[in-house]
Amino acid sequence: MMELLQFLGVFGGLALFLHGMQMMSSGLEAAAGNGMKSVLERLTANRFMGILVGALITTAVQSSSATTVMVVGFVNAGMMSLDQAVWLIMGANVGKTTTGLLIAMDVGALAPLVAFAGVAMMVFVKDSKMQHIGQLLAGLGILFIGMDMMSAAMEPLREVPAFVSMMAALSDPILGILFGTLFTALIQSSAASVGILQSLAAAGVVEFASSVYILFGQNIGTCITAVMASFGVSRDAKRATCVHILFNVIGTAIFTAVVMVFPLTAQIESVIHDPMAQIAVMHVIFNLATTILLLPFGSRLAKLASRILPDGAEPVQTGENGMRLTYLTPVTAGGKDGGLGVSVIVVGQLRNELHRMLEMARQNVDASFTAIMDRDTAPLERVEKREQYIDFLNKEISRYISHLIAIETNERGSKVVSCLFAISGNIERIGDHADNLAGYTKMLVKEDITFSQFALEEVRRMRDISIRAVSALLSSDAGHADWLAQVAQLEQKIDDMTEDFRREQLVRMRDGTCSDEACILYSELLTDFERIGDHVLNIAQELNKAHTAL
Repeated sequence: MMELLQFLGVFGGLALFLHGMQMMSSGLEAAAGNGMKSVLERLTANRFMGILVGALITTAVQSSSATTVMVVGFVNAGMMSLDQAVWLIMGANVGKTTTGLLIAMDVGALAPLVAFAGVAMMVFVKDSKMQHIGQLLAGLGILFIGMDMMSAAMEPLREVPAFVSMMAALSDPILGILFGTLFTALIQSSAASVGILQSLAAAGVVEFASSVYILFGQNIGTCITAVMASFGVSRDAKRATCVHILFNVIGTAIFTAVVMVFPLTAQIESVIHDPMAQIAVMHVIFNLATTILLLPFGSRLAKLASRILPDGAEPVQTGENGMRLTYLTPVTAGGKDGGLGVSVIVVGQLRNELHRMLEMARQNVDASFTAIMDRDTAPLERVEKREQYIDFLNKEISRYISHLIAIETNERGSKVVSCLFAISGNIERIGDHADNLAGYTKMLVKEDITFSQFALEEVRRMRDISIRAVSALLSSDAGHADWLAQVAQLEQKIDDMTEDFRREQLVRMRDGTCSDEACILYSELLTDFERIGDHVLNIAQELNKAHTAL
């Protein structure tokens, strides 16, 4: 019964540790996520700056996995080259050692006070920025409370023969590395697994000389999150993950040989007597020394990753009739991987996909109005195919954004993504109205209905201003305040033209120059024309909101 309670204490402490880490990451992301991602996005090819930035960001979020997933996302988005990613990944491996150092420094004594201060800020302070900082502090406090809880629960385990025998078996280098890799891959947190190892060492359950092999394996196991994030991404993004794995595998091979040949562990033990500090120092030495050793070979690491994953025909994920997303990876391939502030990584990709969708809608508006003027049904098959493509893109983009909103923790990021969601729906509605226009051409031909020359001239004017309005959304100035005012003027012009053309239609009806069938059809056409203007303005307003939020 006591053994069961001890294991429950370990699991409870681990739960608090992981939850605290998640709170820290979310709090920091909400408070300063856009700033951190902006630094990454603008990073130059300077290797030392890349390592420094990677280390600092990983230290801040206490998760090398979050930094590496961000890097994979940036490479996938084309915002960063593979060579730049190498330095950030090296920096992330250095930065992840800080958790072990903090644990070894026994700052856990202050954990309850830090947690209380953080919760107080979250509950009593109204400023959202301070609430996010409070969340970060609360997470830090909970993390160390969980660490202390694990340590207390593990101490009696040194009296359990079966557990001691199992840990003794891990003194074999291969078994130790394998155990460390699998355990870290299972919980997806090297910080947590290293913390558990430190607790075991502090409890006297595992010797330092044996623990180093487990520690080396933990560095490999932390790659699992990046591996999962690389499913369905570009070839270069996969190579970034490969670099992450190569870094830790090479480091493990080197240090395993060093520990087996030279008395490195004995030297550390002679200088440092605290078991937790011994593991923390070895963790730092492993990652810092591996970074220094591989620093001259960063570009070669990238080339080796390219040789392991050579260029080839990557599978293109398509929908029915060959329709596909060009800039986005379908959600089904991405699983639940989010990473830190994923919205900023993919906003550019989403906008490119929406730009592509809007261009199809513009072509359909042009072709449909022209078909009415020419009484020509030949282009309508292409209009129908584009309309089906627009519907497909709207469905896939909406599914992608719904997934993104569910995992996005940054308030501004959520606002931008919500704007893009609304834009996709409005583009789809423009496509529907263009499809309605195409249907009027079929009716004109089938029922032998003829518009007067006056009406056809009005249709031409409708087409011209509709194309101007939709094309304005594709402008490089899209999102700015002056641009929004220009689009609003175009939309007002469409409303005014609709009123004028309805009055002209009434005059033609009184004069008897417009048949009943033509009048009904023309009225429907005017409604679609006006609705196109409404949706154009809706898109412009959402683009402006997104631009302001960014």
